[in-house]
Amino acid sequence: MCPARYLQRLVCGGLLLFLLAVPPMSIAKVDVVREESGRWLLQRDGHPLVIRGVGGKTRLELAAAIGATTLRTWGAEDLDDIVDGKPLADRAHELGLSIVAGLWLEHERRGFDYSDPAQLQAQREKVLATVRRHRSHPAIIAWGLGNEMEGPDSPAGHEAVWREVETLARIVKTEDPDRPIVTTIAGAARAKIQALRQFCPSVDILGLNLYGGAPMAPIQLDEAGWDRPFMLTEYGPRGPWEVVSTPWGAPIEPDTDGKVASYLAAYRMAVADPRGRCVGTFAFVWGQKQEATATWFGMFLRTGEKTPMVDIMAMAFTGRWPANRSPRTSPLRPVFANDRVRPGAEYQAEITATDAENDPLTYEWIVQSESTDRRIGGDRETAPAEHPDCIVRSEGPRAVVRMPAAPGAYRLFVYVRDHNGGGSSENTAFFVQP
Repeated sequence: MCPARYLQRLVCGGLLLFLLAVPPMSIAKVDVVREESGRWLLQRDGHPLVIRGVGGKTRLELAAAIGATTLRTWGAEDLDDIVDGKPLADRAHELGLSIVAGLWLEHERRGFDYSDPAQLQAQREKVLATVRRHRSHPAIIAWGLGNEMEGPDSPAGHEAVWREVETLARIVKTEDPDRPIVTTIAGAARAKIQALRQFCPSVDILGLNLYGGAPMAPIQLDEAGWDRPFMLTEYGPRGPWEVVSTPWGAPIEPDTDGKVASYLAAYRMAVADPRGRCVGTFAFVWGQKQEATATWFGMFLRTGEKTPMVDIMAMAFTGRWPANRSPRTSPLRPVFANDRVRPGAEYQAEITATDAENDPLTYEWIVQSESTDRRIGGDRETAPAEHPDCIVRSEGPRAVVRMPAAPGAYRLFVYVRDHNGGGSSENTAFFVQP
């Protein structure tokens, strides 16, 4: 046989085998459907589409393992992030995870002017380019058009913002008529919901970022007159704006048991909406971030261990605990908790922790300055300084803590790890004064 013809057959045959081995990348049509009963649901190619989601883009195998079906991202760049050596969207598709893909819209509080035609045009072009680039990817089931772009502190949002959301929604639908649009607001204020309903008829699904108020979402939607579908696009522990603060203004972070209860209550109340409007939920945040503290919203520790908040979502999603459960910790309440202390004074602190599998536990004690880089709307914050000299001695669940010499606000953290992928944390605030 001619070497050239042999090579041609080899290449073609190899290509055929490769194509047969690759999962089909068919693009699904996703519809928002209202049943005769009045209940809303999503359908992908005519089949029910269940969204048990997490907000984030890491630990995808674990997300799938605990029963999550969907990821939520916030911006176009997230889809190109490399996860396990592959672009996020490709890796998610391999694991059977779908994506509500974020199309970031700029915020007025960051200087964007919704009355400036040049800025609006640039944003429209960016949104259009993102949709065109990724609309053929089968992992994407919806577009997340904007996140709190109306302003977290705004009672209603500016009309110009809502009108531009409608313009963008029409642009997206023209480019991709086969996927619904979700637009997410901060909270569930009646004025915001009514404004979105009035000015944004092309938005298919209302997204709500709710924390302490998440279990009340169905009632708040009733009060606002919203009878269309919604997603709980972020939920988790009560936020720093929802809790009691110390006399010097440090918010008191919920303990682990309180956080676990918040996640479970939010999820259950949303999916049990009596009017059947909830078409998906996303636990926040599937990762770790500095926001007020390094532990407030993270479902993972900063060193990567999953927390009991991951475990409770596994139970909520599947009815089963994960094979290895994270340690559970009691509240950290030394005698100086949320109190004023003298410089250099020494105190003993102690934590109680249990582990379902009786794994050996290790403990890390850290004193940090109270965060002074406080932002709103989840904007990036700088982690405060640590003070290792303040831990005089630590012996597992007990530590001797020396108060810092410099006056000011601080926190004591304890991290508990089972070294089998699980961890937990607690903290308490204190204030040093001469």
